[in-house]
Amino acid sequence: MKTEIEKNKERYQEQIEAMGNDHVGSSAVTPLREDAFELSDIEKIASIKKDVAHIMETLGLDMTDDSLKGTPSRVAKMFVNEIFGGLHPDRKPKASTFDNNYKYGEMLVEKNIVVYSTCEHHLLPIVGRAHVAYISNGTVVGLSKMNRIVDYYAKRPQVQERLTMQIVQELQQAMGTQDVACVIDAKHLCVNSRGIRDIESSTVTSEFGGKFKEKETRREFLDYIKLDTDF
Repeated sequence: MKTEIEKNKERYQEQIEAMGNDHVGSSAVTPLREDAFELSDIEKIASIKKDVAHIMETLGLDMTDDSLKGTPSRVAKMFVNEIFGGLHPDRKPKASTFDNNYKYGEMLVEKNIVVYSTCEHHLLPIVGRAHVAYISNGTVVGLSKMNRIVDYYAKRPQVQERLTMQIVQELQQAMGTQDVACVIDAKHLCVNSRGIRDIESSTVTSEFGGKFKEKETRREFLDYIKLDTDF
């Protein structure tokens, strides 16, 4: 006789399998366990190195080959220090803010911010551009900090919808205003290089807060990101 817990686990597994290749995010918060940072980066690298080696060996690769024997170490270091470095809160950029002494009250747009992220469903790259805007309520943020916030939240297993929301929420909190917007246009290699293998399609997501929910303000922002900036 199956317990209710076992039945729930089976139902959950059925839901996961039914989801298939669909990209479904659980929430706007990256799902992390409470013990996510109990291991040091060095310990994580050592553990991941063994796991990568096991995967490669299972695939039948000759791990004594000069070209392959260093791959587990390289992949482990890349996961921890680079492409998933945004998981660690210690790497979160400090969004330094300043008083808007020059009283600039119009929209500020930082567009074409390069996005390199990783799909959390297949661990394949997401590559694209982010366009971020805000309207100051008395506080401004350094331009490079907007790029760094995008980069920080991109450096983790992601779904594009969550990434878009996290960028907006981080800037809203840092600047004390709801008037923040973000649009991301990106290619997902889990779509482009496998599955349907549609190399032309891209995914566009948006998050509009405060005044950007108003039709005219939103239209102004979208018009700005269409401007030709080939210098």
